[in-house]
Formats: sequence, C-alpha cells, structure tokens
Amino acid sequence: MTKKLFVGNLSFQTSEQDLNDLFAQVGKVDSVSIITDRMTGRSKGFGFVEMDNEAAENAITKFNGADLDGRKLTVNEARPLVKKEFGGGGGGGGGGGRDSHGGGRGGGGGRRDRY
Repeated sequence: MTKKLFVGNLSFQTSEQDLNDLFAQVGKVDSVSIITDRMTGRSKGFGFVEMDNEAAENAITKFNGADLDGRKLTVNEARPLVKKEFGGGGGGGGGGGRDSHGGGRGGGGGRRDRY
C-alpha cells in the first residue's frame, strides 16, 4: 500500500528530480509532483511524494526538518483535499435586508451639521 506525503517549504529551484533523489534514499518512490502556479508556472513551494508505507514513515522521520537547497523541509502524511466553496462572498451576518443595519437611508437625520 502506498502513502502520499506532503513536502512543504521547498525552494522555488527544487525540481521533482531533486525530491525523487532525496526520497529514494529511504525507499522506492512511486511518484513525485511539485505544485506550480497555473499562470506563471512557478513552484508554489510544496509538493507530494508517494511511496510504500514503511518507506514513507522512514522519510517523515528522516526528512522532516532536514535541509534541502537551503530550506528546512516540512514532511508529513498528506491530508485529503477539502473542497472550498467559492462565490457568494462572505456574508454571514443576520437579516440582510436594508433595514437590518439600523435605518437604511437618512437614519440619524440632521446630524450632518455637527461634523
């Protein structure tokens, strides 16, 4: 059975081959992917490595906090992706009607001359 590992705090210069070579020190690597920005193609500074369970546990122990390309790596078991709801923007307040904010237009009449 394979386990997917999250690898964070990567240098933008770190390649998938660099990660593969590093993690191959503790076992057979099934796959490596560094996540990149869709618009620029630049690394987002994290990626994923898949390897068998025992090798993955050894990799977490050996490489979490280890230095690669001048950066201290974060290595742990990847958590499932949680879909985020987009659109609709914030809200969260009560009511939503015009009068729910204390009077709508003209509330507090006549106070403007005090400024």
